[in-house]
Amino acid sequence: MDVVEHELNHPWEGVLAAPAHGGDVGVLVLAGSSGRVERERARILARQGIVALSIRWFGGQGQPPGICEIPLETFTAAVDRLTASGARRIGILGASKGAEAALLTAVHDSRVDVVVALSPTSRVWCNVGPGRDGEQRPYRSSWTWQGQPLPFVPMDDSWTPADPGSGPVAIRGWYELSERSFAHLLSRAEIPVDRARADLMLVAGGDDAMWPSLRFAEQLAERRRSAGATVRLIGRHDAGHRPRFPGESPAPASPHFLYGGTPETDLLLGETAWPHILEALGGTAPPTRTW
Repeated sequence: MDVVEHELNHPWEGVLAAPAHGGDVGVLVLAGSSGRVERERARILARQGIVALSIRWFGGQGQPPGICEIPLETFTAAVDRLTASGARRIGILGASKGAEAALLTAVHDSRVDVVVALSPTSRVWCNVGPGRDGEQRPYRSSWTWQGQPLPFVPMDDSWTPADPGSGPVAIRGWYELSERSFAHLLSRAEIPVDRARADLMLVAGGDDAMWPSLRFAEQLAERRRSAGATVRLIGRHDAGHRPRFPGESPAPASPHFLYGGTPETDLLLGETAWPHILEALGGTAPPTRTW
């Protein structure tokens, strides 16, 4: 399918990829803590007949340098853009911290019809990187809504990696320790997906070395089920933090972090999820769970 791409420079850096004949499904595509514009992922979605918008939501001009008190209005403004493009069904596809943003946006914006959350968290976490003031401590919320920070879980800085060498590290244990250390804060920081009108689809790997996304996905799914809302969960126990879709380039290695899984298992998870994602974005898939 022919795709037309438009580079965006205002109010955020980004790309709008759309089928040449247009489309009535619009999807906001959010990267995680890399902060990049997901051009390739947007292009792949556009080839499936979807209008895909991907934006830089931190680290750009006029934005906080880190994921620190990011206004959720950043994402509702992107929904405005998709609505203005003629999309009649609105989705948000986010990975990792981008999944956290996607879930929270759906809670606060009833125009969102579906969220696809890759390697999600079930609660709000503290900042990753500095805020506008250049400071990383004390910890602050990753997000604000209408100017107010959302309740969050801080990190326990007593954590040390299992292998404190100079190579990349797995930080899943840091999140797990922080959950135990700040157990009294967990309930207030939960993402209330039971209040979201949007359909919810979750994709997670059990070998995620960044945070326990499969367990988080189960918590989100249970929260939805308890409210009688629909949810789809596709997991693979040997996949890591970065599922890849058919046609996507392999995820690059990081000098700082271990992500878990293997290129093969991450691709298998993405390939399994892909047709369900397309169905969910189009509004045609029944609830399902696949392992």
